[in-house]
Amino acid sequence: MALTDRLVRPERPDSGRGTRGEPPSASGLGGLANRVASWLREGALWVWDVYWGIWRFIFSRLGLKRYLPRTLFGRTLIIIVTPVLLVQGIAAYYFYDRHWDSVTLRLSTGVAGEIGLVIEEFYGNPSVEARADLFERTARNLQLLVSFEPNQTLPQHEPAGRFEILKGRLTQELRGTLLRPIYVNDDLSPEWVEVRVGLEEGVMHVLVPIRRLFTSTSQVFMLWLTGTTAIFFTLAIVFMRNQIRPIRRLARAADQFGKGRDVGDFKLEGAMEVRQAATAFLMMRNRIHRQLTQRTEMLAGVSHDLRTPLTRMKLQLEMMGDSPDIDAMKADLSDMNQMIDGYLAFARGEGSERTQSANVMRLVEQVCNRARREGLDVRLAPAEPLEMPVKPQAFRRCLANLISNAGRHGSQVWVAVQTGGAMVTITVDDDGPGIPDERLDDVFKPFYRLDPSRNPTTGGTGLGLTIARDIARNHGGDITLSRSPHGGLRCEIMLPK
Repeated sequence: MALTDRLVRPERPDSGRGTRGEPPSASGLGGLANRVASWLREGALWVWDVYWGIWRFIFSRLGLKRYLPRTLFGRTLIIIVTPVLLVQGIAAYYFYDRHWDSVTLRLSTGVAGEIGLVIEEFYGNPSVEARADLFERTARNLQLLVSFEPNQTLPQHEPAGRFEILKGRLTQELRGTLLRPIYVNDDLSPEWVEVRVGLEEGVMHVLVPIRRLFTSTSQVFMLWLTGTTAIFFTLAIVFMRNQIRPIRRLARAADQFGKGRDVGDFKLEGAMEVRQAATAFLMMRNRIHRQLTQRTEMLAGVSHDLRTPLTRMKLQLEMMGDSPDIDAMKADLSDMNQMIDGYLAFARGEGSERTQSANVMRLVEQVCNRARREGLDVRLAPAEPLEMPVKPQAFRRCLANLISNAGRHGSQVWVAVQTGGAMVTITVDDDGPGIPDERLDDVFKPFYRLDPSRNPTTGGTGLGLTIARDIARNHGGDITLSRSPHGGLRCEIMLPK
């Protein structure tokens, strides 16, 4: 079936429809070309899937998958290099197995025939002068240095040769042509090959130039093969680096944005798919920033609207004098202010603060000193100074929430900073009652409190851990809870460096 028979013919528009026998319109040819291009593209993708599937199957079955490079650059380079090496390996094998063998056979056949002719002429005229003239004409016309050693025999063992193919072919042709004992030594000199032929009266000694048996085509071919391979590999590496660079830049930008750090605009480069991914990332970043800004502005207005009537009510209560009912209403207003502050802090999420490099150990010391001034027994383990990008105010608020929560439920608080690998871990331990394992995830829910009385003085507003975890995740980290060695709760803040 022809290629065009398997394609669906596009319908021509009315404007391009002609009478029978008229040539097709330009739009019809364009539609057919598009379908041919689409079919070829789908076929190329199918071939690619089959090729990559075969390699995945081979590497997974042979246990070689763990040796594959993990980067896109390395894997793509392997995909490019492997077919080239296979093709060149096959070409080199064909050359040595066919071309070299064929050329060596023909050259060896010619030399064997010339030596056979010399032996016939040697026996045709046994005089010393004639034989000397024969050896002189052979050296002048055939470049073969011939001499006769009477009453000599061939050596018993042949030395190892430098060119096994050449020596084997020459020995085979000499024995088949001369039908006499043969001794071949290609290790005598870099320029000559020694051939000895056993005769009745002695040994005929022949020195054959190596150029008569060896062609430089192999050296030129290998040099060309190696040179072009090196050039193509260099071009492939340069091209692949230029293609991978935009992907790496996009990956770094996504990683920085995921850690809550500022990501500026960058130039769109690379293939069309990479540009589309970068454009989608920039649009997502702008959309998230716009939503955060709108939320912050809305909450600022809500804060103003809520605080105004609460302040007015507080002033009216102050002017009404003192009584148990008025004191209870003042306490309720204070609780409402505290809850509004906590809610606004949670909803705002410290999103407007800029990321900057800061000494984390110094920030931890500041929070611990402030907690001590508030009456908490906080013990900070010594650690080396550590510079890393954070939002200082948000970081202090996160750690302060954890320390205050630990001090509310325990009598002592232990704080430690540990660095290892790409993460920084800040541990806050207390000796309080702790939290049951089945409720460790629930305490991160907004307004969730373990105290059933809902008293803010004993259980807080239920937003401390929620705000702390939100800040940690905005930094690209997280907070985990577990049982403390001191018997209470352990909070671990894990942040990327």
